[in-house]
Amino acid sequence: MTNSAAVIMECEFFPCWEWFNAFHKAENVLLEQHEYFVRTSYRNRAYVSGPNGIICLSVPLDKGRNQRAFIKDIKVCNDEDWQALHWKTLASCYRRSVYFEYFEDDLKPFYEKRFEYLLDVNVSSLELILKLLKIKKQIKFTENYTPNPETDLRSAFLPKNRKETTQVPYVQPFSDRNGFEPNLSMLDYLFCCGKWE
Repeated sequence: MTNSAAVIMECEFFPCWEWFNAFHKAENVLLEQHEYFVRTSYRNRAYVSGPNGIICLSVPLDKGRNQRAFIKDIKVCNDEDWQALHWKTLASCYRRSVYFEYFEDDLKPFYEKRFEYLLDVNVSSLELILKLLKIKKQIKFTENYTPNPETDLRSAFLPKNRKETTQVPYVQPFSDRNGFEPNLSMLDYLFCCGKWE
């Protein structure tokens, strides 16, 4: 399969709902591994619902976020225990949600495993979401960079456009005070809904 015959998408960290919906619906998807890292994207961050609004869970990058390297070559900075912080945040925000306890044992090992590359973090997070939602879909990657593929979704989903969504609202842990927060990480959807509809 050539790059031009498939939907090409960036590889997100615990992807947002709109990205996952597009990934799930597309018959042939290739995840881009030959693009340069794009700042202010979901490539190294996921958004979840907190008591005071949205919380950003960010994967720290070796050499910072201002680097010109292929996404497959971007290294994670493990100087700080970002995974323990993410897990503590998720447990604090979602402990009382309907499905957190159900998925907790499957998710915990992800936050204990050490990663060297951002692409490995993102692929592992996607594989985990697919497994927990019981969706069988093969993850495939681009072999090279295609500037103008037929269907290019590499930057279709950006945090600044988070509220532009087709997502049907559901009950979130803090929706009584913050209202429904659309297009958060699939972790939010998983903990609140439990299955893909």
